[in-house]
Order: sequence, then structure tokens, then C-alpha cells
Amino acid sequence: MLAKGRARMDRRTKNLVKRLKKNDIAVIDHDDIDEVAANSLIDIKPRAIINARPSITGRYPAKGAYKILKAGIPILDEVGEEIFTKLREGTVINIKGDQVFLGDNLLARGRELSLEDVETKIKQANQNIQAELDSFVENTLEYARKEKAILLGNFELPDLDTHILNRHVLIVVKGKNYKEDLRIINSYIQEERPVLIGVDGGADALLEFGLKPDIIVGDMDSVSDEALRSGAEIVVHAYPDGSAPGFERVHALGLTAKVFPMPGTSEDVAMILAWEYGAGLIVAVGSHSNMIDFLEKGRKGMGSTFLVRLKVGSILVDARGVSQLYKHNLSTRYLAQLLIAAMVPIIIILWVSPATKSIFRLIMLQLKLLVGM
Repeated sequence: MLAKGRARMDRRTKNLVKRLKKNDIAVIDHDDIDEVAANSLIDIKPRAIINARPSITGRYPAKGAYKILKAGIPILDEVGEEIFTKLREGTVINIKGDQVFLGDNLLARGRELSLEDVETKIKQANQNIQAELDSFVENTLEYARKEKAILLGNFELPDLDTHILNRHVLIVVKGKNYKEDLRIINSYIQEERPVLIGVDGGADALLEFGLKPDIIVGDMDSVSDEALRSGAEIVVHAYPDGSAPGFERVHALGLTAKVFPMPGTSEDVAMILAWEYGAGLIVAVGSHSNMIDFLEKGRKGMGSTFLVRLKVGSILVDARGVSQLYKHNLSTRYLAQLLIAAMVPIIIILWVSPATKSIFRLIMLQLKLLVGM
């Protein structure tokens, strides 16, 4: 590998992509890169990625590294965490083979990741998935026992100003395929005008589509200042003990917020709020709902999400992946059929019209003469 560029560094990939620019070199500390992180990196098109950790461990089939390499972005893997102390943000560095240089000084040595390496790890992960599943199920049940208050509703709700009763609620999480799914359901959004809830970065996803969130829910670690200042009602997800680090950020921006202590994830909080305030229907986009999703988020179980979906399931529609179910592309055959169908009534009208009947008769006469010849 040969690459030269300005280094942008962060141990949290979702924070790095806010500063990363095209042709920079991204320096990350992210084992088992998930697809959401991969997509955010691919969208920016860095010249290369340096990872302090293994981009795929083989513990479970994480597809992020595969997507990055398929997009033509090289990855130098396992260079070690020391690179974060040896390198400064914005410094121009060179990657030569499996080595990272600052000028003539060798900073780190890693392993250039290939598609073959990733495919081997994915095969290994598919063999290990049974053991991972057993552990995940046990953890999920254990968390569910501890978090059963979600199902019983034993918590104090914040007072919301947004009217939700009997309305549709669209909850947007910046998860896998959120862009494609939002694009597909755009007509639903325009017709139904649901309450729009952005879960952390999901608020920015709504803004990307020209939609203003009504409510922003989360711990405020991945939502932009622009989204927070959009005028949405802000609900900070607090720990069960009441501590809410995200509130400080909101307060520093001169904004007000409600605090809602609850176990589980912020998307769980959003669904509970919609349910408890009487939503007629809850539509979720980009939500996390399976083992791989939660392993990618670093969670060993999904107890709270299991309980929340058990509670709200009667009115929950998960729109995730709807873009894979329905495609807008029309085949040439269907387009030809539509064109013929549209032309038939026009031809009939022209044929019976007195003004054009004589013209058609002349055309038919000429055809007969040609055939006769």
C-alpha cells in the first residue's frame, strides 16, 4: 500500500466522520467495524484507513471491513494504540506497505488487510456464531430480568409538549440502510405527517431529507449542534440512577431539555415515549433489532429491546430494509407496455375524429398501393 494524506484521529469512529474529509487518512480504534461506521467512512472517501485494532476479529460476521475494501479504500490493521500518542491531528503521514511514517520516522507497523483475509474471517465467524448466540441469549435473558420495569411501566415520564395521541410516530435511528428506507417511505411521510422522532444522529438523518424533527431523544453523543438547534423538543436519555451527561451539552448550547431515566438504548426510550403517549402507530427506520446489530454496538444482550418490542409490538411497524423489498426500477418491457397503453386511446380519438379521418384514409390508401406494388 502507498498512501499519503492528512491524519484525522478519533477513538470513536462516529465522532471522527464529523471532521474527516475526502483524501484524509482516517486513524481509528475500532474492532469489528460495523456496516453503519463503514458506510459513513465510505461516503467521505478517505485515502486510507489505519486501525489500531483488528477490523474483523472472526467473533461474529461483521461486514464493515468487507464493504470498505470493496469500495476501494485500503485498510492498515492492528497498528497498536500507541499511534494515538505518537501522532497529532492534521499531520501529513505516509503509508508504505505495512508501515506508517511521519517524515522519515517510523511511527507504527501493521498488517495490510485484503479481501481474502476478510472472507476467511467471515467464514470463521460463521462457524463461531453458535457459541456467540448461546452467550447472547443468556445475557439477553439476564438483562431482561433486571430491566422488567420497562414492561411494567414503573417509571416517571417527562412532560412532552408535542401532541402524540392517536398520531403516527416515525422513529429514525441512523442505522443500516436508513437513507434508502427513508427515501422509499417519503410519500408516506408527506401524506401522513407523522410525529418525527430522531434518535441521536437520527435527527441529522431527518434533516438530510429536509425534514425537521419534532423530538430528539438520546444521550446526545452523536447528534449535531445544528439538529439540536432545529427547534425540536429534546429528551435526554439518562441512566437509571438519574445521571445524564448529555444534559450538560444541551445546556451549554443554551437549550432546554427534559430528562428521562430508563435502562436500555435510546431507541427503546423513543418507542416507550411514543407508546405511553398514545401513538396510533409507530414506524421505525434504521432501528437495531437482531444479534449482529447489538454485537456491532458493543452490547452483549438486547434485554431492554426485547421487552420494549414485546410491549409495543401491536402498533410497531419496522420499516428497516423496506428498500430491499421494493425497488422503483421499471423494466423496458413495462415501460413499453405503459407507452402502448397510453397511445391506444389517442389513436382511437384521432381515427374517429372528422378532422383527422381523411388523413388516416390517405395513409391507408398509400399503404395499399405500396403493398400492391
